[in-house]
Amino acid sequence: MTDEARIALLIDADNCPAAKIEVILDELAKYGVTNVRRAYGNWKSSGLKSWEEVLHEYAIQPIQQFAYTKGKNATDSAMIIDAMDLLYTQKLDGFGIASSDSDFTPLVMRIRANGLKVYGFGEKKTPMPFVNACSRFLYLETLGEPARTEEGAAAAGVQKKSAKELKGDTRLVTLLRNAVEACLEDDGWASLSALGSHISNQASFDPRNYGYKKLGDLIEATGLFESERRGSHLFLRDKRSTRKNSD
Repeated sequence: MTDEARIALLIDADNCPAAKIEVILDELAKYGVTNVRRAYGNWKSSGLKSWEEVLHEYAIQPIQQFAYTKGKNATDSAMIIDAMDLLYTQKLDGFGIASSDSDFTPLVMRIRANGLKVYGFGEKKTPMPFVNACSRFLYLETLGEPARTEEGAAAAGVQKKSAKELKGDTRLVTLLRNAVEACLEDDGWASLSALGSHISNQASFDPRNYGYKKLGDLIEATGLFESERRGSHLFLRDKRSTRKNSD
């Protein structure tokens, strides 16, 4: 039996809602044990009252950081210093970074350069450089209890994107098509499992950010690929290749 991966979760409490801590920890539990849990901020500030109420319940260590200057630079700097210290003094396999601030992009790139995974959590306002730098990034609006009504889903921003919207996302279409092409087997089909591994090695990606629970559901929803089930396995191929073969 292999040891569980060890993960350090660092939270920018100024820039992450306390209400999402349970789903963040649930998500990280899929990848390993979160044995380091720290939340950074000025705990004398009334703005962190909601975080104070959950610290003990989830065994999170509060790290005090006074605001020496206006803005959140002091908190960001403290997180970055601690992250580098943990990187070199602890035997970790990954980091969780909970923030919507792009200031952590260089840190994420440095951690990944050392071969560790970085799981990012932030709101939809998070700048794309930070999102793309992570091994996997999840928008906090997509995590938690599923909305019970279409109105509730729209308010939470987690509704499924339509085929038209998916096809209009150039980055997504290019990512999926290139991954399918890279994973083609001799018969011209790519297995979903190989596709998922290829994408996770290449980019920060999660189908839940598009409103789909599984990668296969998202791919089929685009309407760009043919699918074929072989037992419990799903295989895919680009519809463009079918048209080319028929010409």
